[in-house]
Amino acid sequence: MIEIRDVPVADIDRMVDFAGLVFHARIDDYERDSWKPRRSERLGAYDGDTLAGQLATLPMRLAVPGAVLDCSAVSFVGVLPTHRRQGVLTSLMARMHADASAAGRPVAALWASQGAIYGRYGFGLATRAIGLEVDTARPLGLRTVPDDGPLRLIDIASAPEILDPIHRRALSARPGGLVRDPEWWTRGILQSVDVEAPGFTEPRVVVHPGGYAVYRAGAAKTIRLVDLVADTPQVEAALWRYLASIDLSTRVHAPSRPVDDLLPHMVTDPDQVAIKENYGALWLRLVNVPAALRARSWAAEDTFVLEIDDARIPSNAGRWRLTTGAAPTCDQTTEPPDLALTAADLAAAYLGGTAPTTLARTGAVTEHTPGAAVRLTSALAVPLAPYINDDF
Repeated sequence: MIEIRDVPVADIDRMVDFAGLVFHARIDDYERDSWKPRRSERLGAYDGDTLAGQLATLPMRLAVPGAVLDCSAVSFVGVLPTHRRQGVLTSLMARMHADASAAGRPVAALWASQGAIYGRYGFGLATRAIGLEVDTARPLGLRTVPDDGPLRLIDIASAPEILDPIHRRALSARPGGLVRDPEWWTRGILQSVDVEAPGFTEPRVVVHPGGYAVYRAGAAKTIRLVDLVADTPQVEAALWRYLASIDLSTRVHAPSRPVDDLLPHMVTDPDQVAIKENYGALWLRLVNVPAALRARSWAAEDTFVLEIDDARIPSNAGRWRLTTGAAPTCDQTTEPPDLALTAADLAAAYLGGTAPTTLARTGAVTEHTPGAAVRLTSALAVPLAPYINDDF
């Protein structure tokens, strides 16, 4: 008999060992601390004294269009190979949904190592990211005139206080990112050793009055970009010019950038910038559909009746009359639907990264009222593609 219960703080190391087992990772002593779930609510699925499955939730705040919402950031999910297909993950997810609802968090999010699994639990792929390689063996020509504001290198200790206001401004302009507290800055962005980039230096931080870049230097004359945020394209150009001109380097590797990143369009020679990856990033779950739809801003005023299929959270299922605009409303109705879709597909579209028109073309969304998918796409539109640069 599987029992779901809280995992005590004393068993965090047990969770780390469990993660190493299910993710096929060797966790050396020097990196154990970086694996430990931060400030987490921890759930275990116990078969007697055996920890058969686990899930950690980080109470975070997620930027959505026009707002910041309380979010359950789900991490450390795994099930022992001996206990697969016994409902362990289903039980953990049900408890997570209930806890998020009780805490007043209308959304949950995760990074999926196996994306096909989480669609069954109502998660939709809400953001994507690209990886860039920049050839800096020769000067980087820019069509965008760089802002001539001063650049300065700052120490790691003072970085969170200086960088956070700039990052928060970026969250108000582009949905998808997480609000970072000082601990998140220190352990998530500015940690001295990055286990995913062995051989690179501790982070360097360069600051402009309107932006910043965090990067590491490493072997093969490579600069690895950790995080770059700018208030304007001109500031962004100034930071890229700086990165491209660092002595003793011939390449900048940026493993995570927005899908609408400006650099490929800023350069005078497009061959200097190559898009090496395009991958799924944040998976989103609408725990409370009406609350989430009321909370975000909308690009157009309109009215829709949405028929939502949600087998995991029955309170979300049914027909909802959504009015978008300056004062959004979302209430249950018996009116005939304009669109029918799953909670997972609604979550994928929620941040503006996936168009309902695309989902309708694939057959994932059923359009009962001609043109409704086009109208909903217009209402969901955002100026900048959703993006997250915080792994958890």
